[in-house]
Amino acid sequence: MTGYGLVQARGVRTSIVEAGVIRSDSSDSLADRVRTIYLQLRDILREFEPDVIAVEELYSHYKHPVTSILMGHARGVLFLAAAEAGLPVESYAATRIKKALTGSGRASKEQVQRMIQSTLGLAALPEPADVSDALAVALCHANVLMRGAVR
Repeated sequence: MTGYGLVQARGVRTSIVEAGVIRSDSSDSLADRVRTIYLQLRDILREFEPDVIAVEELYSHYKHPVTSILMGHARGVLFLAAAEAGLPVESYAATRIKKALTGSGRASKEQVQRMIQSTLGLAALPEPADVSDALAVALCHANVLMRGAVR
């Protein structure tokens, strides 16, 4: 499962356009799962025509190397879809994303979720975690654009 979140920044106000998850069948071969992710992502890009894609930098924990490898496959598909659509990809470290949203690079997932909820005026905390993570990256990038921050 891969989360996505599209936001629109206008002036100092940011609103949610769409958010969800891209799912693939865990019983499928890796090739079929990657293809499913690609096709769904391509459809989302065609439907919503974003200006940029923002992603979290890949971080691997030595206890979970397989997870990192699988995330790398999904990330590669995202970069391919972005290149085909002519979209730039901006990458942010997890600590920078947390700091942009909460003021602290060590904020908890719940603190980040609450800030997303507040910023986007959501009735409930964004879930699942994949959607929350995607919206956090999108809001971080919107924050960078609104403040004219240089990377």
